[in-house]
Amino acid sequence: MVRIPAAPATLPAASAAVPLPGWDPGWSRLVPIRTADGTRTLHVLDTAAVLAEDGLEPDGTILAVHGNPTWSYLWRSLAQATVEQARAGGPVWRLVAPDQLDMGFSERLAHPVLPRPDGLDDAGYRTLGGRLTDLDALVSALGLDTAARSGHPLLTLGHDWGGVVSLGWAGRNEELVAGAMSLNTAVHHRTSAALPAPLRAALAGPLLPGSTVLTDAFLRVTTALGHPPLAPELKAAYHAPYGSAARRGGIGGFVADIPVGPHHASHPELQRASSALAGFGKPALLLWGPRDPVFLDTYLADLLQRLPQADLHRFETAGHLLAEDVDVAEPILAWAGQLLRGEARDRAAAVAERADRGGWDAAGNRPLWSFLDDWRGRPEPALVDMAGPDRTPLGWDRLAAVVDAIATGLADHGVRPGDRISMMVTPGRDLTAALYAALKIGAVVVVADAGLGIAGMTRAVRAARPDWVIGQVPGLAVARSQNWPGRRLSVQTLPAPLARALGVQDSLYRMALAHDGQRFTGAPAPDDPAAILYTSGSTGPAKGVLYTHGRLAALAGLLRDVFDVRPGSSLLAGFAPFALLGPAIGATSITPDMSVTRPASLTATAVAEATRAGGATILFASPAALRNVVATADRLTGQDRAELGRIGLVLSAGAPVHPHLMRQVTALLPHAQFHSPYGMTEALLLADIDGQTVLDLDDPETRDTGEPAIDDGVCVGRAVGPVRLAVAPLGADGASAETLLEGPEAAGVLGEVVISAPHQKAGYDRLWRTDSRSKRDTHDGATWHRTQDVGHLDAAGRLWIEGRLQHVVTTPEGPVAPGGPEARIDTLPAVSRSAVVGVGPQGTQAVVAVVEAAPHPGARMPRPGLAPTDLTDAVRRAAAPVPVAAVLVTDRVPVDIRHNSKIDRTRLAAWAEGVLSGGRVGRP
Repeated sequence: MVRIPAAPATLPAASAAVPLPGWDPGWSRLVPIRTADGTRTLHVLDTAAVLAEDGLEPDGTILAVHGNPTWSYLWRSLAQATVEQARAGGPVWRLVAPDQLDMGFSERLAHPVLPRPDGLDDAGYRTLGGRLTDLDALVSALGLDTAARSGHPLLTLGHDWGGVVSLGWAGRNEELVAGAMSLNTAVHHRTSAALPAPLRAALAGPLLPGSTVLTDAFLRVTTALGHPPLAPELKAAYHAPYGSAARRGGIGGFVADIPVGPHHASHPELQRASSALAGFGKPALLLWGPRDPVFLDTYLADLLQRLPQADLHRFETAGHLLAEDVDVAEPILAWAGQLLRGEARDRAAAVAERADRGGWDAAGNRPLWSFLDDWRGRPEPALVDMAGPDRTPLGWDRLAAVVDAIATGLADHGVRPGDRISMMVTPGRDLTAALYAALKIGAVVVVADAGLGIAGMTRAVRAARPDWVIGQVPGLAVARSQNWPGRRLSVQTLPAPLARALGVQDSLYRMALAHDGQRFTGAPAPDDPAAILYTSGSTGPAKGVLYTHGRLAALAGLLRDVFDVRPGSSLLAGFAPFALLGPAIGATSITPDMSVTRPASLTATAVAEATRAGGATILFASPAALRNVVATADRLTGQDRAELGRIGLVLSAGAPVHPHLMRQVTALLPHAQFHSPYGMTEALLLADIDGQTVLDLDDPETRDTGEPAIDDGVCVGRAVGPVRLAVAPLGADGASAETLLEGPEAAGVLGEVVISAPHQKAGYDRLWRTDSRSKRDTHDGATWHRTQDVGHLDAAGRLWIEGRLQHVVTTPEGPVAPGGPEARIDTLPAVSRSAVVGVGPQGTQAVVAVVEAAPHPGARMPRPGLAPTDLTDAVRRAAAPVPVAAVLVTDRVPVDIRHNSKIDRTRLAAWAEGVLSGGRVGRP
């Protein structure tokens, strides 16, 4: 067999032929190590010399290991970030990132040109055990072990098969390691499961040497996995160490070393590594790109089982080359900084602490389901489902019995506390019973709104990775077609062929019959997770918002105490979360006949019918739903209008309510008080404004100050109950400050809205960095949530919302929030809707107004592009004192379909920039 002799290690040289963008030659060094087969030389990225030149002494060391077929170039951005942070006075981390032996610019081994895919070749390829030994030798050669024993923190970091090496090394050297981090990797593969398709292809007999060594196909495929694609110069930099077959032997050897079964030479070492990791007790961080064709979410699930204490952040748009797709240096250094400050939490210990508490907190709050037993025997109905096939009211006795029976059945079927259950059930009696049964067990309910669409729901469910899916046939069909994780249970009992086709194991209806009359006693603690609710996704991939039992109980209490939704009330809810809270308060919950994915499908007749069936006293609906109720009011009969006279309270949230709509609704519901609560998925009730205040603010003559309205944006009222409102002032760059202003000192200050409430989210699920950025703890013990909404508090303590933080325009004169000028522009008769966006470089942006022209009978709609002079002048006058540099007109300002209110300003800004730069003019 032809053999290639060993080649010496070299230093990477940036030349005209193959430059290395972002690489500092001062990082490179050659390090001899004494390993199992003698002395070898590694090329190592080491920032120690650069830090020493600046007189900086490291506070700790990050030991980073690349995978196949990359090299230490993978960590260049992290290296630069560590140096910049240190020079700026922050924590000083030394980064040590070796090119693994036979890889990058490290020494090459002598080995056959043609590696064997069975991993049994003993003629020079590095096995996993050998790579762990090499890392031992490097740590010893650099004295990192001695430093760690003397209190110098050592963190490990890896990616791809380098993740296996780094995690395996951390697991067997836990006494040296302060924490472990990893990007996409895997430490275990079930022998019964097929390898991912790309690896099967690479390992397929003669394809292994042909694709990895004799050609650079494997290398080219890997560097083509960027999201977005890597620039040509970056691909060339990754290819630089592997310019010939003689330089690519390590790539083939690394692929051949993938343990494909128990017979493989590296299989025992992988088993030892994965077992050791399961006992690893130090803090851990996992950063994950789910668009990875090799390291699938099943491997992430295995890592989380072995590292239950791990913080996890999923970058939903990223894939295998995570370090190239997104900025991983920022979360790595933020997490490392928390660990250095002693702030990293051992989540496993926190879970054990919660388990030791046993019961609820001293305030006497109880889980939502626990109230059901108190109301057995009450005469009024608990649920009325007008959207389902059975509109017969369900009493409190029966609801409590069904919940107990389903909970017993689920537990018998294997559902355990902490299991995640994705609910693919439309709002109504079935969803309410399933939800309360799951909560009673202590399971975590995952709700991904159908309004996200199939792609958005699939992304959300895969992020949450439920253990179970409970659904009706349409939802189960989606789960089957999209290969969602989780064992499947149906609501109704299905015919056997259909159940087999959908992968259904059992049904809730069968459980309810089989366990009727059995009582189930659950005992979740207030800090135990209860639900993960996904955001609308209108400003990026939907985020999973985690609620605990205690926070849900606090939300129910707020709805009861602030809006007087008490036992005996009857809540007609076109907004599912509040319909589900009804049984926790003692209120009859009525689900109207409407499509949950289209709020505007709610009609006036449907409201009247639901009011008649359940005696509704409260209506909760979005502005989009209320607009259609008003639009269909001409279909009401006299009896229908009499039924609507029962409603004494209207609550509308999800978007600002225009005063004109408010007047129309109150005319239709003459005995109802109108309230518009402000909130978000992260905290569903925060502030409230009543209808009369809205109308007064809309009329300068009746405003309580007697002065013309001067506040920008939309007033959403005052904080409710225990909620605290503050603002973090905006700087010239549009970023919000760390300082929080609350009370009178916040009046009139434009900033990010920051809230603190007992019912706000516990965190973002599996989005560690997003969660840590959104939180701020203050000296008074309060935990604050940064909403990314922008606005101000007025002198009366009312909150005005002026847009989103990412949409602030950064002009040379200072930041401009879009909500204020938009509200004034929208009053023009010629304008149907407007959006204010920034065009140009950050800090010097010009304000551009994009208006959707209002249709006029007989008049031609203006063509998209620059607005006519008369419209431009009118818009500029309305927007004052904000200086509008240009006005563009279009036939449609893009908004989200679900709420018909959230403007896609990012898309409009890109369109406006194209128009103003002379590009092709089309619809935005």
